[in-house]
Amino acid sequence: MPRPPDRTPPPPRRTGTPRSSSTGPAAAASTGEAKRVTLDRLLSKLGIASRTRAQEWIRAGRVRINQRLVRSPDTWVDWPDDTVTLDEQPLQQSPPRFILFHKPKGCVTTHRDEQGRRTIFDVLPPEFAGLHAVGRLDQATSGLLLLTNDSALSSFLTDPKHKIPREYLVTVRGDMTDQVRQAAIDGLEDDSEYLHCAEVTIRKRSGRESHLAVTLTEGKNREIRRLFNSLGHEVTRLRRIRYGAFALGDLQPGAWRELPIEDAKSLLYKG
Repeated sequence: MPRPPDRTPPPPRRTGTPRSSSTGPAAAASTGEAKRVTLDRLLSKLGIASRTRAQEWIRAGRVRINQRLVRSPDTWVDWPDDTVTLDEQPLQQSPPRFILFHKPKGCVTTHRDEQGRRTIFDVLPPEFAGLHAVGRLDQATSGLLLLTNDSALSSFLTDPKHKIPREYLVTVRGDMTDQVRQAAIDGLEDDSEYLHCAEVTIRKRSGRESHLAVTLTEGKNREIRRLFNSLGHEVTRLRRIRYGAFALGDLQPGAWRELPIEDAKSLLYKG
């Protein structure tokens, strides 16, 4: 597998349990060579604001590049060589970090939610406000969520060409037959997208519900729910237990564990 650029070693490994908090703008960034990126995307990648909110702030005149006021969200930035400020406060680099988090059911994978729903950053400590999620889990899905401020590593993990497996435990309504299991592997088209599972194992089944272990090798929006709904089996429970070489293990809902970046990379390449 190709390797993303090496990064400076992060702080020591730590573990934590959930705590409720509100998060404001954070000054954090991935480290490494300068990368050309649009201003709104930069603020989003740093975990400071959603891309939509960043665009509003930029148009309102709150952001400067090298002391120059900029009102166009698609202005290019050479980060971190350029100095970018928000409300006259410079965005700073932070050491790369990598977090394994057990996302509880009922919170959304975003920094802020305009509908007022609880987010993963209301559960995590404020120090993680500058991280971004590697992919997403929908509000009703629990399980392993990876977070980092290393954009090269997150891009590597989510790139479909690498086919990094994600494993889920799934409960569906009804008796899952072997024919339907094979149909889930063969795949189908839904809203012009091809949906399919790399593997499906039927662990238990009855007339009321079936318990499955499902593996995907790329992440499409709500892929498992859409696929099995189309096959006549509503998903009632969905939990991700593995992403590549990273396992949920004994992490309880809302708890997190930090891995040094080099350990994370080593596990990824072995996986």
